[in-house]
Amino acid sequence: MKVLDSIKYNEKGLVPVITQDFQSGKVLMQAYAKKEQLEKTLKTGLAHYYSRSRDKEWLKGETSGHYQKVVEMRVDCDMDCVLYIVNQVGAACHTGEFSCFYRKINKKGEIEDE
Repeated sequence: MKVLDSIKYNEKGLVPVITQDFQSGKVLMQAYAKKEQLEKTLKTGLAHYYSRSRDKEWLKGETSGHYQKVVEMRVDCDMDCVLYIVNQVGAACHTGEFSCFYRKINKKGEIEDE
């Protein structure tokens, strides 16, 4: 049995995917994938996700050109979260920021841009 069959997908068949930059170690984004997208990621070497808002598969970079070339794919100890370690081409965030996690919450509970 392959590991993708053992992953704990939620009731909608989705598993959270954290994406990390290979070079910097920065966390780039969090999204979701179904087994089919994980299989395509393994097969193509490019990050595939499932868009919940559009209700369809999503190849990161297909419209922006900001592809994610997967160096490694990992699964956590509980088998309920996947990690893509990628070489990021361009920005990961739709806002144009390199990472979606560019806003910091300070000790006052306010948002600060990095």
